[in-house]
Amino acid sequence: MNNRIPVFDGHNDSILKLEIAARTGQPLDFRHPAQKLDIDIASAKAAGFAGGLFAMFTPSRPDRLGQEFDPDDPANFAPIAQPLALEFTLSMFARLRRLARNLPKDLAICTDTGQVRDAMAADRLALVPHIEGAECIDTDFAALEVLHAAGLRSLGLVWSRDNAFGHGAPMLRQPDLDPGKGLTAAGHALVRECNRLGILIDLSHLTEAGFWDVAKSTSRPLVASHSNAHAISPSTRNLTDRQLAAVAESGGLVGLNFHVAFLRPDCQNDKNTPLDLMIRHLDHMLTILGEDGVALGSDFDGCTLPGAIGDVGGLPHLINAMQHAQFGDRLIRKICCDNWLAALDRAVD
Repeated sequence: MNNRIPVFDGHNDSILKLEIAARTGQPLDFRHPAQKLDIDIASAKAAGFAGGLFAMFTPSRPDRLGQEFDPDDPANFAPIAQPLALEFTLSMFARLRRLARNLPKDLAICTDTGQVRDAMAADRLALVPHIEGAECIDTDFAALEVLHAAGLRSLGLVWSRDNAFGHGAPMLRQPDLDPGKGLTAAGHALVRECNRLGILIDLSHLTEAGFWDVAKSTSRPLVASHSNAHAISPSTRNLTDRQLAAVAESGGLVGLNFHVAFLRPDCQNDKNTPLDLMIRHLDHMLTILGEDGVALGSDFDGCTLPGAIGDVGGLPHLINAMQHAQFGDRLIRKICCDNWLAALDRAVD
């Protein structure tokens, strides 16, 4: 186990899992290892997980909470109404804040990198609030103003479904990528408002057309919190080399997604996926983005992980794989932590 290199992770769905467990009458304890959580406080600290962007996401089918997600069911990708999404998001945001308030020795809500570094120094997990899919935001941005005041510092404009601001990329194997539709007029306005407030804009889940629309509208570096290289795994959720080059030119960042279907060339949901594939994606992205532009965006508690990772406790195995691939400690620390902190510095005022 490697305890020298901390991990600040770009994406997880642990708060959603806690929310669903509570709503279905099967509450989980975030403090201790549990079969249904990839991240818990004890396991995270033991593995060197120091914090990350903690996502709040509203499922398309709140009536099916607790059921296994079926990626082939179109109902799981249906658009949802803003009031429903706002209610669900506020409940998750309250859960996140209450966790930090009730466990002050272990958790800290962080809204800038100074607070993240302070939390890490005090051995507290740094929780940066993130919303995945902007369905909870109204087009007058009243909700955005209040959510920002509550601590929101990162926003994914879409999940893999359409909303008032743009269009989500499907989850398909597609070697010849269909660019899809771009941002709406409200989406362009949301980009400008996030720039004004100092909210990081997350490009993961956007169509390619939406990606280029953000690139034209934003004044900040481009960031995709949990996406991989389309050249290796031709999923619609991954980024082409041209997109990666645009991220590099902007001084932005891409976080490696651990989901096996976005790692594998066949895009299959097979946990028997070797760590070597993760290294291949890192190598490819490093070639285009440089060592300041690559980070981690695990998707813990929201994906099928490689068996060698399993849960947060498997992070040292990935670090060891990077070391075996001749990544130096300085580069590994950048990928695992420092690059995310630099990206937040550039995005969050």
